[in-house]
Amino acid sequence: MDNHFVPNLTIGAPVLAKVKTKLFKDVHLMVSNPENLLEDFAQAGADAITIHAEIEGDVAAMLEKIKELGCQAGISIKPNTPVAAIEKFLPKVDLVLVMSVEPGFGGQSFMESALPKIRELREKNPELEIAVDGGINAETAKLAKTAGANILIAGNYVFKAEDREAAVKSLVS
Repeated sequence: MDNHFVPNLTIGAPVLAKVKTKLFKDVHLMVSNPENLLEDFAQAGADAITIHAEIEGDVAAMLEKIKELGCQAGISIKPNTPVAAIEKFLPKVDLVLVMSVEPGFGGQSFMESALPKIRELREKNPELEIAVDGGINAETAKLAKTAGANILIAGNYVFKAEDREAAVKSLVS
């Protein structure tokens, strides 16, 4: 987050570079000018980089650049952005991230308006990786998975849980 595209500011590529893990590192850039950060995050070890459809600039070129850098490319849509806005990019991406809250702040409530978007994407693209982010908990995870999402992003639900392992397990059961 760059404090421009969304009203918050978070970690950058130098922090990612210090994360030592064999786990998949998925970077969601909620920034106005992701083209300025793609190389830094790829060099820092990102496995996937997702940009927003709503940014200004050449989204298609940025998706191609992400692939050239050896990362999976993703595109994200905010709650008020229709699936039609990203249809032309789908052949270029490895995943679509449907935001089920307005990006920028954790702890928001899940917006059920994301579910028809997930269903539409799944019906038209049976093999596509579809992620959902925002307000994910045990109940909303079931709704999102039933709609067709196969990647769940759950921040506060997991990190504020007394038993984080149980919280994670509740998302996959």
